[in-house]
Amino acid sequence: MVLPIVRYPDPVLRAKCRPVTDVTEDVRQFSADMIETMKAANGVGLAAPQVARDIQLAVIDVSHNPQCITYLRINGESVDMPAHMPVIFLNPQLELGKDKDVDEEGCLSFPRLRGDIRRSEEIKVTFKTLDGETQTWETDGLLARAFQHEIDHLNGILFIDRLSATAKVGLKRKLSRLMQEWTEDDE
Repeated sequence: MVLPIVRYPDPVLRAKCRPVTDVTEDVRQFSADMIETMKAANGVGLAAPQVARDIQLAVIDVSHNPQCITYLRINGESVDMPAHMPVIFLNPQLELGKDKDVDEEGCLSFPRLRGDIRRSEEIKVTFKTLDGETQTWETDGLLARAFQHEIDHLNGILFIDRLSATAKVGLKRKLSRLMQEWTEDDE
């Protein structure tokens, strides 16, 4: 089922999400619905607060562009990225690499808004799967960026928070106009 995507400034987007302690049938169905919602919206990632649940669960699928990364290691073993997409991850712990890169990002909770965001080029993330397995993924490129973006959501951090001060000033008017449109759309 495609779920409604929450738009800024809904307070759930600022929530520090609760850990998932028990993988119930509800959590499994919710995960499947999140993947369906992400795909219907042409997104590469979706976090639970974006569909109004304040739990540490997110999904990512970058398989449409296998050239977007140079490597993926799961538990230390090199693997083929498309075979492991989409990924559903719970309660992630993120380690950032030292080298940074600036690239354009958008967000399903901010339709038609994009900005240049500085993030680590490489990451290491440890998380639980729906089956209770602990996995550690090491990667770069778009997959690393997507993990950082979705994990930010789980901590109540939005991509607009990571914009440079100059970019924030430039986007302030556009964001105000979009919020006005969204309010009118909801009425």
